[in-house]
Amino acid sequence: MAFASMSCRTSFARWRTACPSYRLFTAPVAARTVRGYATTPDGTPITATNRAEATLKRFWKSVGIDTRPGVRALKTPSGNVLVVPHEKRLVATLIANEWENQEKVLKAHALPMTSLASRAIDALREKKTQEEVRAALLKYFETDTICFHGDRPTSLVKLQDAHWKPLLSWFQDEFGVKVQVHESLLAAGQPAETMARFKDILATFDEWQLAAMERATYTTKSFLIALALIRGRIDVEQAAQATHVEVNSQIEKWGEVEDSHDVDYHDVRRQLGSVACIVS
Repeated sequence: MAFASMSCRTSFARWRTACPSYRLFTAPVAARTVRGYATTPDGTPITATNRAEATLKRFWKSVGIDTRPGVRALKTPSGNVLVVPHEKRLVATLIANEWENQEKVLKAHALPMTSLASRAIDALREKKTQEEVRAALLKYFETDTICFHGDRPTSLVKLQDAHWKPLLSWFQDEFGVKVQVHESLLAAGQPAETMARFKDILATFDEWQLAAMERATYTTKSFLIALALIRGRIDVEQAAQATHVEVNSQIEKWGEVEDSHDVDYHDVRRQLGSVACIVS
């Protein structure tokens, strides 16, 4: 059965009582089914996400949410069924909405929830990958953007004081650690006790939180901004403002570069928005 719009195949009451997870499914445009190889010659699984990426065209009629295993499930790039936990109903809804809102030509940047969920499912359920990601994030913290402060121009100092210093104070008070602030790139590094404390925090993250932390860190160029967002200390807009401290200082002096600063403005909020939603 194909749905004309995003909808649910079971009642909310049944979801609450009988279903531990949500499955995303696609309804094909044509009634017939085209069968072929399960993988491409290079071993890549033939899935909805990979097919969409290859053709850049919409090939499905509608997308919805179901809880039964027999539906035409949406799959991740690695071929895993895109299933999200029952408590992440919002995530399932947003993923379905991303696919439903793709028109004739696929826009990969408009699938942030899908790519983030796929990262969690495909890679971050493996212990080895989890350890590698945690190590990379801690390494990133050693040169965290908000730990390097400039003393000029005045606009930069003002933005640092407004967006970075409150976060640094919160981390030290909340976790009882010292976060070292530097004025030179040659003086990078953080105390061993602080590194150990944040390592312990990352070890408590499940695959969804770790995927969110990874994306937020690379988007903001800051382990600390990312962790503050994951822990709910700041919202998406506050995280974006903290991310753009240096850029906004430059814009204040030189003006905005069209098709660069404005694109980055929206992309950062799109990525961080997906992070906030997946850990909500």
